[in-house]
Amino acid sequence: MGNWLRMAMGLAATAMASVGGAAEIEVIVRLIEEVRISAREPGVLTEVAVKEGQMVRQGELLGSIEDCQARYRHRRAELELQVAREEAENDVIVRTAEKVAAVTRNDSQRAQRTVEKNPNAISDSEVEHLRLTAEKAELDIERAQRDFRVAQVNRDLKENELAYAAETLERHRITAPIDGMVVEVNRRRGEWVEPGETVLRIVRIDRLRAEGFSDARLPRPDWIGRPVTIQVDLGGPAPEPCSGKIAFVSPEIDPVNGQIVVWAEIDNPHLRLRPGLRGTMTIDAPKKPSLTP
Repeated sequence: MGNWLRMAMGLAATAMASVGGAAEIEVIVRLIEEVRISAREPGVLTEVAVKEGQMVRQGELLGSIEDCQARYRHRRAELELQVAREEAENDVIVRTAEKVAAVTRNDSQRAQRTVEKNPNAISDSEVEHLRLTAEKAELDIERAQRDFRVAQVNRDLKENELAYAAETLERHRITAPIDGMVVEVNRRRGEWVEPGETVLRIVRIDRLRAEGFSDARLPRPDWIGRPVTIQVDLGGPAPEPCSGKIAFVSPEIDPVNGQIVVWAEIDNPHLRLRPGLRGTMTIDAPKKPSLTP
């Protein structure tokens, strides 16, 4: 009997009706998004650029953490990359080694041809010396090419280090991840913060959701995306309507009252709706297909 009583009270509390495929339920306006923005690097807050109640845009600077060392590391990475690029793009050593190898190769070949014509013209030791010099020049080409490849890899490494330094520097900036309103400022300029400590809280209020409970017996497979009309009392002579669409229908049924959670997303461009307001949501009936061609 207790469960039946709770179910009856729950159904009465939602003031729900279903007529011709439409349904009406009581709803509460809630937030869709809220973000607690934390520090990503340890340090002293050098700037808090916003205050409670201020609207901010995604990507807007909200505050800064002291970044002197990070700026030095970033500048050093820029200079090291500049040097690495010069070395990676300069193939003079390779071209020099190739020219030296060509000369020594020709010297060795000329000496060999001379010996073939006149065996006593050049001593065997000199011929062998020229041959070894030519072989060494060929090895110098390989060494120069290897050093050139290493210089290119080092350039890529320095580019990666610069990207990391830039990311580290960026982590000292606190920016807004969403459009919304600043509702809490937990840290002030001059305070020390650690990674993970909440500095600000932002809530999105230009788009909200109206959440309520529906009797699980009502037809609902096609509710997702169905238009709704929400009537919210804003203190005027009559409740003001706004429109939205069903975004979620819970697959779970409350075993006590036989209800399911339903919510619709609604636009709030003029920021008149506030989270916590109560209202009534009418879920429109699906349109009947036209019989005329």
